[in-house]
Amino acid sequence: MDNLPHKREMPPAPPITRRQAMLQLLRVGSVAAGAAGLGVWLSERSARPVPVAAGQARRDHRIASDDQLPQMTVVQNGEPAALARQALENLGGIRRFIARNDVVVLKPNIAWDRTPEQAANTNPELVAEVVRQCWQAGAKRVIVTDVSCNEPRRCFLRSGIQAAARAQGAEVLLPDPGNFREVEIGGVVLKTWPVFTPFLEADKVFNLPIAKHHSLTGCTLGMKNWYGILGSDRNRLHQQIHQSLADLASFMLPTLTLIDCYRVLQRNGPTGGNIEDVVLKKTLVAGTDPVALDAYVAKAYWDLDAAQMPYLQMASARGLGMVNFESLTVKVSDLA
Repeated sequence: MDNLPHKREMPPAPPITRRQAMLQLLRVGSVAAGAAGLGVWLSERSARPVPVAAGQARRDHRIASDDQLPQMTVVQNGEPAALARQALENLGGIRRFIARNDVVVLKPNIAWDRTPEQAANTNPELVAEVVRQCWQAGAKRVIVTDVSCNEPRRCFLRSGIQAAARAQGAEVLLPDPGNFREVEIGGVVLKTWPVFTPFLEADKVFNLPIAKHHSLTGCTLGMKNWYGILGSDRNRLHQQIHQSLADLASFMLPTLTLIDCYRVLQRNGPTGGNIEDVVLKKTLVAGTDPVALDAYVAKAYWDLDAAQMPYLQMASARGLGMVNFESLTVKVSDLA
């Protein structure tokens, strides 16, 4: 009789969920990390939320949805210009978003007097490539602007964005105090507020935030980037920051959002300054659902759920997008 102890068979590991695969993709930083789930991502489809009725002041720059194209793309392991080119191709090409003779406004984060290596502002090479793509689509004007927190001239210069955008023929507009217009925002907190005029006159608006830590909201991504369209003393909005972010998200409905995750400021944001707080990810996350994009990047890089970021839930409740990012169709590319 065999008296040896029987070897216990380990149960098979549970299959990785779509959500886990998506998060693993950004956390590990390569397409291979999420390969087990990619087939599911690209084959499953879900209905887009039906937008709520447009308010009187709402700036709706969105394009029509297309069930044959992904709503989100993740591009990794490339330089910023290459990441942008691939992301736009994955989403259907720049001509899906820009029509001939459009006036296009690009809204990077140019808030701080920092260099690109400090990752407090959007990468200038990403901005330059999107400018170039807009011209290729036949845009009439391409404007790059932001309402900076630090002194604007230093921010635009030191960020590298001014030189990079001008090299591609864009109009780089510093925030002129005489070029704001009082607008009925129609929000719960934001009733009437001065808005920088280029954002009110554009045919299309691209949101180009950088992914970074924020002391009040945990992180700052696409929707927080809209603070940079406002004049006056916007710091007082921090008292009700989540509601003000939902108000802004309802007011500015972008054509496309491209979240710069090439360098990610993971601590001591939003101003940063210490290179040790920056992690090189060489990634771009882009798409047409601004709520899902913010929810995805926040969870992947800072482990923040929607419950910890009330503005996401508020925006979703207003029909601006979906918090459950894993339900979107996604295309993933590795440029390595």
